This record gives sequence, structure tokens and C-alpha cells, in this order.
Amino acid sequence: MDDTRARHTETVSTGTTVADARRWHAEAAYVAGMVETDVLIETRGDRITAVALGVPAPADAVRLAGLTLPGLANAHSHAFHRALRGRTQIGEGTFWTWREQMYQAMAGLNPDSYFALAVGVFAEMALAGITSVGEFHYAHHDHGGAQYADPNAMGHALIHAARAAGLRITLLDTCYLTGGIHARSGRAALNTTQQRFSDGDADKWARRVESLRAAYADETDVIIGAAIHSVRAVPKDQLGTVAAAAAKFDAPLHVHLSEQRAENEACLARYRLTPAQLLESSGALGPRTTAVHATHLSQADIEVLGDSATRVCMCPTTERDLADGVGAARTMFEAGSPIALGSDSQAVIDLFEEARAMELDERLRTERRGHWPSTDLLDAATLAGQRSLGWDGAGRLHAGALADFTTVGLDSIRLTGTSVDVAAESVIYAATAADVRHVVVGGRVIVRDGIHRLVDDPARRLGTAINALYRGNTRV
Repeated sequence: MDDTRARHTETVSTGTTVADARRWHAEAAYVAGMVETDVLIETRGDRITAVALGVPAPADAVRLAGLTLPGLANAHSHAFHRALRGRTQIGEGTFWTWREQMYQAMAGLNPDSYFALAVGVFAEMALAGITSVGEFHYAHHDHGGAQYADPNAMGHALIHAARAAGLRITLLDTCYLTGGIHARSGRAALNTTQQRFSDGDADKWARRVESLRAAYADETDVIIGAAIHSVRAVPKDQLGTVAAAAAKFDAPLHVHLSEQRAENEACLARYRLTPAQLLESSGALGPRTTAVHATHLSQADIEVLGDSATRVCMCPTTERDLADGVGAARTMFEAGSPIALGSDSQAVIDLFEEARAMELDERLRTERRGHWPSTDLLDAATLAGQRSLGWDGAGRLHAGALADFTTVGLDSIRLTGTSVDVAAESVIYAATAADVRHVVVGGRVIVRDGIHRLVDDPARRLGTAINALYRGNTRV
């Protein structure tokens, strides 16, 4: 273990001890698709052992005032994008001009600065009620593609940052090999920044990821998944290798899909296949795969995803921030693709905003209301997201499930006056991350009364990390 990883391990070695057995009394809770009152949740270690409805609060129970939900899952995150908030909102542009600003911000990233930044970002997620994060990780190497002494140093930094903040993490180690789809060869050259992302070919990527997976084989708070950055970044002849590496370990496989029309056009011109069809032909689709964005799909593409039970992660706050467009989420859901949610570029970190945006964006597109029942939107933020990340034991409040849950206060100026019969609708359409009061992960209290219990003054810490990143970044 190199010195950087050792320092990170020491940083996260302290924290609240997981209680052996506890009882929690929720004023209201989302159980089996319904909002129930006076819910007693019993836990032992990191699991729920019993859930009882209509039970008066026992004297020894921890009281959870508000609506308690299964822990929220952020199924698509790029932690370092948090440093861009506000800075990319100036002037005009497109996704492609935003990407250049993102590349510039990466110049100050190294294992230490990434750890410092990610601790603050993941603490912000915990304060927003998130208990699991899917980190789509492609900043693997140093400038020019030089490997660190430990080729997985950046991955270790992210994992230890999540632990410091108390989150479960699915590290979606991302294969990224080319700078785009070249019209003749299919392989556009990597630019200077993109060289940091590449392992050279998919076989070398797979060997590095297997080493990372071995390091966490016995851990219960980490899943090492895989990702294809996009069909722009992984050529056709390399896609199958990535898919096979994920399948070998039954690991989650994520992929940016059809986020931009230009990607579709280049893929069709080179392969005479859409990106979805290309992934299908390479064996990259299926129930363990999540397509991120899926914004510009044909009906045939939607059927390809649905027929294979491929999951879809929508990131509405990022998709509108980057002017990407509005994906047909409800159509994909009805075709057979479960829908998860992600904060992606961290324009905001608020899964309630992501959830309601799926309905509200669809209203703008169709000029009609009422596309998503609130229970479907809650499931997208909880159960579907947890399953997308491989946390099959999370996302529900029932005996045997992971003891991960989030309580939203109903007494803020936004939610006061909420009655139980409309609690789900009130939370989906009016709550913000600021309404989260308590967060429990694996039976351990991470957030209590809106205060993070593991990270001291997370706002100051995050601000310091972001300012240091730019202060030491001569390339910006």
C-alpha cells in the first residue's frame, strides 16, 4: 500500500461505531409502496431485523420525526465536477464547450487533492439523504497518462473518501480509450487531458480493475463495478472485453448512452448501428447494465433496452444544465427499463429535484400532467438506484434489508402542513436536500438533526478543497 492510500486509511479509521441492536420509531415511513404511520424499525448490525406498523413509540427507540425512506441512491456521479458549480454557468455554449472547462478543472487532481475534494462532495450527498453513490471514475492516471506508483491510487482515494463520509460506494471503473469515433478507423486520437483516462486497451484496463477488485474483495461497503465511458471512447472491437470483465464478477456495468446527437451520427456513419444497437451486438446490455442519459433514442433503441431489461439512469439537472435535451424516461420505463437517478455533474446534489424533474420535464415536452405516480419516483430514487449499483439488499424497509434509511422532516416552511395521505407527493414535489434530517447507513448514524456526524464542518472542508484545486491549477 503506497503512502497516499495509507494516509487516507488513517483518515477514515474513526467514526461512530455500528450499534449491535437498535430500535427506531418513524412517525411515517415508506414501506412496500405505501406511506405508513408509527413504524417501528429494528436493526442488528448492518441489517433490518423487523418492521412493524402502527406501533406506539417505545421509550428506548430513536425517534424519527417526518417521513422515513429507504436510503437514496445516487446512481451516477462524477465527484470532481462539483468544483465546476457556478464556474460553468457563465456565458453561452454547448455540452462540448462545457467539456473543455471540465478538462481544465482536472489539471489540479491527484490522489490527495481528489480525496480532499471527494470527502466534501460525498458529505454533501450524505446531508442530502444519499446512502449509496455510483462513482463513474475515469480520472485514473497522472498527466500525460503516467501511472501512479499504485495504478489504482485515484480509485483508492475515492473509496476512502466515501468511507470518510459514511456512504456505500460502487466504484464504476471506466474504460476510456479513444477521443471519439473516427470516420475511417473508428479511433480518434486522445487529447492531452484524455490521456489520463486511458489504460491503452481494454485488456490492460481489465487487469488493473481486477487488481482493484481484489483489494476490496472482503469489504461490505464497496462494490467494484465497470463502465464503458461511451461508444465514442471505447471502440467496437474493445466493447466485448469490457462487458466480459463485468460479467465475470456479476458486477454492475454502466455506460453513457446517446447523450449527444453527434454521438449517434458518428456511430451510424462508422458502424451503421446506433449506439444502443452497437452495445447490444457487443453483449453489453442486460439487467446488470445501466445506460446513463439515453437522451436521444429511437423507438427501436428504446425497445432494445427494454427487451434486455437494461436499466436507465436519468440525470435531469445535468441534462438541462448542459442543454442535452429531455429523454423519454416514462416510455423507457414502460418498455421494460427500470429508471434510476443521478446527480452527474453536481450542478445540484438533490435527488428530490432529480425525481420531480422527470415528471415536470415530461409535462413541458407533452403539455400534459401526471406521467409518474409519486411512488414510482420514490422507487427511482431508492430501490431502482440501489439495484443499478449492485446493492440488491438496499432500497426497501423490510426484514433482512440493509439498515440504510433517510428521514425527511415535514416541518420546514416548504413542507409544513403536510398530511400523511399526501406525504409522498409533498416530498417529491416540494422537498429539497435541506429537508433531510437523519441518515442511517448500515445501522450507523451518519447524519443526525441535519448535522454530519463523521465529517467536521463539511461545507468549510469542501470549500477549502475546491479553492485549493483552482489555486494550485496553473492550467485554468
